[in-house]
Amino acid sequence: MSQEHDHPFTPELVLEGYSMGVFPMADPSDGSLDWYSPDPRAIIPLDAFHVPRSLRRVMRSGRYRVTIDLEFEGVIRACAAPRASEPETWIDERIIDVYTCLHRMGCGHSIEAWAGDRLVAGLYGVGIGGAFFGESMFSHPVEGRDGSKVCLVHLMQHLAACGYTLLDVQFTTPHLERFGCIEVERTAFLRRLEEAISVDDKWRPSEGESRDSML
Repeated sequence: MSQEHDHPFTPELVLEGYSMGVFPMADPSDGSLDWYSPDPRAIIPLDAFHVPRSLRRVMRSGRYRVTIDLEFEGVIRACAAPRASEPETWIDERIIDVYTCLHRMGCGHSIEAWAGDRLVAGLYGVGIGGAFFGESMFSHPVEGRDGSKVCLVHLMQHLAACGYTLLDVQFTTPHLERFGCIEVERTAFLRRLEEAISVDDKWRPSEGESRDSML
């Protein structure tokens, strides 16, 4: 389900949309900005997420330096860059500007993976109360191999440690299913959402960089 709105696209509008179970995506074909509420909705249960065995080895190897909220704009711009499989993007300059503002407000968050001083993978999303809304991820095809997966595991671990109860990933994919992603009906998602956002903001700053995981 999608719907266009005539209201100015602002950080406040995006937060209101998330609290109602909708999220924005730009249409690269005509420049419109629509709001979506999939049914079913994909989530990753934070009390039952799975880490594939092969990825555990990658994380134990310390291949990447992982940080939190260090390079938000760099991550979202990398997510917006054209890819061989996706030459067009739903992340346009309006979305970049508003989500970067959400980051400055303390609501937008990113996880980054570095190879030396080079940003090679990352993901970003928005947190409200005890709910986190994952938006997009990227990885460099060579230097960042498995990097976005490492970032996802660090995100799930961080959310669980902070006491989050809902991780919304919008749409399921075979990639996300490997981590325990499931689908729930929209009505069930909205019930979970209402409960999750009713608490104080759960996000806590990172305790520092990491080269491995508690796996």
